[in-house]
Amino acid sequence: METTTCRVCDGAVSEFVDLGDQPTANGFLLPEEVSAEFRFRLAVGACEGCGLVQLVTVVPQEFRYHAGYRYHASGSVSHREHFAADARHFLEAELTGPDPFIVEIGCNDGVMLGTIAAAGVRHLGVEPSGNVADIAREKGIQVLSAFFDEDCAARVHAEHGPADVVFGANTICHIAHIDSVFRGLETLLTPGGVFVFEEPYLATIVNGMAFDQIYDEHVYYFSAASVQAMAKKFGFELVDAERIAMHGGEVRYTIARPGARVPSARLAELLAEEESSKLNEPATLAEFGRNVARIRDDLVALLRQLRADGKTIVGYGAPGKSSTVTTYCGIDTELVPFVCDSTPGKQGRLLPGSHLPVRPPADFADPYPDYALLFAWNHAEEIMAKEQAFRDGGGKWIRYVPEVEVI
Repeated sequence: METTTCRVCDGAVSEFVDLGDQPTANGFLLPEEVSAEFRFRLAVGACEGCGLVQLVTVVPQEFRYHAGYRYHASGSVSHREHFAADARHFLEAELTGPDPFIVEIGCNDGVMLGTIAAAGVRHLGVEPSGNVADIAREKGIQVLSAFFDEDCAARVHAEHGPADVVFGANTICHIAHIDSVFRGLETLLTPGGVFVFEEPYLATIVNGMAFDQIYDEHVYYFSAASVQAMAKKFGFELVDAERIAMHGGEVRYTIARPGARVPSARLAELLAEEESSKLNEPATLAEFGRNVARIRDDLVALLRQLRADGKTIVGYGAPGKSSTVTTYCGIDTELVPFVCDSTPGKQGRLLPGSHLPVRPPADFADPYPDYALLFAWNHAEEIMAKEQAFRDGGGKWIRYVPEVEVI
């Protein structure tokens, strides 16, 4: 159901970009499932009150997270290193009491909690997708299969006691019922505890033209200003906002009870930067919408020209955002015959929306194409280093964020 009312403050939401009818980004299909594929209008608007950028239409969470969920957070070396560092930070800075306890919302396959468990610290992952939850359990991680909300938080508190840290990575922006999350935090967090979450940053998307970060799972697109307003609305305080490199540029937010911690200098700096750059202003967002359409046209024109010249093109990586760009741009098998991805659960299936076949990485070199369209651009350095033989043989990469270019 579409809405023009902010899910946090009930302010009016003004739409600024429409990416058309789209599938669920991780709904990888078998050929016989194509005719029944779910679609919805993927449009984004900004609240005129608190500034929160959000989807106009939210896909029910049961459609997005289920036993067939295809995303595994441990699939990237950089992800494993990043979340191990997160865990070490919590162990050193927050989980230092006599019997500390950490809860992770959306723990996926346990990529962060594995380090916590190895340290012998009490923990619980809350993960609604049964298949990835089972992978985490096989690693010795304690997991509750559920969607996190106030009822879930009360259950966790009753069974395990209060949490010193509640953490979420690329998860909190997925939860439409954010009001229930904060009511759960009121119950679950210790008086001095913190709610820490890392999410795609609105400035990265708008200034960096990362429009493919917009898809069904990402209900909210946070800025420091909108998170500050959201925390205050629900009786908490934003005390820190740190830029991190994940997914091309995210922000790690730290929220505490009012007065429990002194807000950091870097939070003040980021808020000032957002104001000076006019990040949340309607004119900035409208210009972003126009540029998205331009990049679509540039990318399609390039692909068509290359194919007309007899060049071969293969897609590289099938992250959720690949469905946004292929569906929005109308990229079909005439332009890109298939996509290679290392996730076994995606191989042999079709990319949502565009229905490009997903094949294993071995097919990328059998034989190498002339060009590779890099959908997993946030892992560009890692991928290009891995595929040096492709470059050595004359292969070229195509990127479309922040602009269409051949590398």
